[in-house]
Amino acid sequence: MRKLREAIRATGNPSVVGLDPTDALLPAVLLRDAGSLEDKAEAYYAFNCAIIDAVADIVPAVKPQIAMYEALGPAGVAVYARTNAYAQAQGLYVLGDIKRGDIGSTAAAYAAHLSVDVWHEDAVTVNPYLGSDGITPFVDAAEEYDKDIFVLAKTSNPSSSELQDLPVSDGGMTLAEHVGGLIEQWGGASSSSSSSSSTGYSRVGAVVGATHPEAGAQLRALMPHTFFLVPGYGAQGGTAAGLAGFFDSAGSGALINSSRGIIGAWRARPEAFDSLSTSAALEMVGTAAREAAVAMREDITTALRERTKESA
Repeated sequence: MRKLREAIRATGNPSVVGLDPTDALLPAVLLRDAGSLEDKAEAYYAFNCAIIDAVADIVPAVKPQIAMYEALGPAGVAVYARTNAYAQAQGLYVLGDIKRGDIGSTAAAYAAHLSVDVWHEDAVTVNPYLGSDGITPFVDAAEEYDKDIFVLAKTSNPSSSELQDLPVSDGGMTLAEHVGGLIEQWGGASSSSSSSSSTGYSRVGAVVGATHPEAGAQLRALMPHTFFLVPGYGAQGGTAAGLAGFFDSAGSGALINSSRGIIGAWRARPEAFDSLSTSAALEMVGTAAREAAVAMREDITTALRERTKESA
């Protein structure tokens, strides 16, 4: 997590922009001449680049959701990789939201997201439902290629409680907390490696939803060596005030995600795009995304400062 923490420190901003394009999140002018999946994929790429250009100096990372690209077939998958490469070229940490989970040779093949350069990812998300057999291949690849993984622990969606809040011990420990303990174990080997010893965090992070602030604070106490990826801020209902418990006492240890709130910020004035050219629309998309990213940064950092004052 050293690269990620350095990027956060350089920007003074613990937030990540989710690059999850859909037709609804693109101005209609960008899709007007998209007669094929290949055309639509190119429109997604232009949209992504406009946002990356607008925010690269104020955010440390981007998080493309691969499903949005796979929906367009091979052309979309190619644009996913191109988007990641472009983001890395602008100095951004790229967190591939792929949520893979399988065992044996299949898990090892999925872990090629970390070992094969064509994906241009610094980290990926992983589903732990199959246990250590599904995680170890990713940990091994992350160790060998100096990458990171983020394991789902307590997700932001409302129905996560159907599984993740189930008690799994007489003491009332939830399944999410049990998974948190496993994540600490899985990261244990890397926490003493040269790549992470300077950060205090292992290369095995956790996904913990902003919509569950109490669970986030409990998991932070249980997982002192685990960096959190925190989705659910903004559009899903997570607030900056509820985020303080996800960070450690130094105000570090968490990366807050916003997708629609930033890449869809242009929709606050959709009528302004009616008569624009493609290039002008892309410029306005970037401007709106930058303003939203700055507002998010100020919202989060203000909340962290208030927490520091209260602690003092």
